[in-house]
Amino acid sequence: MLTLLPFDWREVQAFQDVYDVDKLILHGFYPRLHQMRINPTQALADYFETYVQRDIRQLVQIRNVGAFKRFVRLCAGRVGQLLNLNSLGNDAGVTHTTAREWISILEASYIVFLLPPWHANIAKRLIKTPKIYFWDVGLASYLLGLQEEKQVSRDPLRGSLFENMVVAELFKQHYHQGVRPRLSFYRDSAGNEVDVVIDRGNDLVLLEIKAGQTVSRNYFQGLERFAGVVGERVKGGIVVFGGEKAQRRSAWEVLPVGDIGGLRNRVEQFFLN
Repeated sequence: MLTLLPFDWREVQAFQDVYDVDKLILHGFYPRLHQMRINPTQALADYFETYVQRDIRQLVQIRNVGAFKRFVRLCAGRVGQLLNLNSLGNDAGVTHTTAREWISILEASYIVFLLPPWHANIAKRLIKTPKIYFWDVGLASYLLGLQEEKQVSRDPLRGSLFENMVVAELFKQHYHQGVRPRLSFYRDSAGNEVDVVIDRGNDLVLLEIKAGQTVSRNYFQGLERFAGVVGERVKGGIVVFGGEKAQRRSAWEVLPVGDIGGLRNRVEQFFLN
């Protein structure tokens, strides 16, 4: 069964310079917005109101619409972070149970998705809480109150929005081919982390996401530490960054964000080698 999601990278290239990252983050990937060249703030405002007033009421009866809207905005402020239902519920003024129900609604209606933690029988204690992302980074930006590209460039959550955009892209490239990938993230109690672990049988491919335009040595630390834990199971790894030139650093490929239209194919090559 095919799951229809917003444009992927190759589809949006017909309308948008994919190296203009701040503009992409602001506009997002909903087809109508690009095809009709609509102002993203107004278009996403209309989309959100329609979603709440029509779509949500078909799924479930929500008595406090204002609290639900606040809840969704709070979710946008937590993209790329561990999902903390207690904190979300407290900030939105609802119970933990209601927060869990509302997250389920947002998942079912393809507003957000949860990235599960990677688990294995290894000595280190692993985080067991999923991370939250939006299917469309433009909607998350709108909910954060961003209306101009210069606001995106200065926003403290720009790195998280950049990460959200790339993680959603990897999912979309699989889903648009009718494939359900096994994606997760790795984080242990010491704070060592890999943004995405792609799992196929006993083999793993790793993805690290960095919004910076200059490659730094610390971009590879999480990859190297994880590879040191699981050994030969790791078949390759990619760092996606905000620059414009592809590189290779020892065992890892460095891919500029503008080139991630072929990300899934590159992952496939690692698994085949």
